Amino acid sequence: MSGRAGVLVKALLVCGAVLALDQLGKALVRGNIERGKTVELLPFLDLANTRNRGIAFGLAGEVPPLVTAVAIGFLVGLLVFLSLREHADPLVWLPAGLLVGGALGNLIDRVREGAVTDFIDFPYWPTFNFADMAITVGVVLLVLLPEISHRRERRAGKEPGAAPGGGGAGDGS
Repeated sequence: MSGRAGVLVKALLVCGAVLALDQLGKALVRGNIERGKTVELLPFLDLANTRNRGIAFGLAGEVPPLVTAVAIGFLVGLLVFLSLREHADPLVWLPAGLLVGGALGNLIDRVREGAVTDFIDFPYWPTFNFADMAITVGVVLLVLLPEISHRRERRAGKEPGAAPGGGGAGDGS
């Protein structure tokens, strides 16, 4: 599958994988670790059962579910728009799926419990979850995508002004 439909299908697959992983991780923690408790998994990594009423990594204090839903609606609309554009980057499906999957994972918690379950706890870092990771990686990829595409096109000899076949000064023409 290629083209715009392929972009949306890939984004939905990534979104579903993020959502499933996030909700499974949260359910396992809620079912096996008492709320407010922490279990050492590795010397540098604990699993904790905490609730977060703010945005990612507990920032910004309490955020009402309606504000979160509006933000997610805007994000979904923006990402659908980006993926349906005639000249959309062929890799836009990856950050789109990560962002939407992560946002939906946290929205489900907010609607169901009024707060997001966070459980990944590194020393000197706020506790977070898989949805937060997906959102963070998605934003970074969305910012880096134009540079990645530019480098890919340059390697393929498609840089603006480049002759077909990569010819140019000093090639004997």
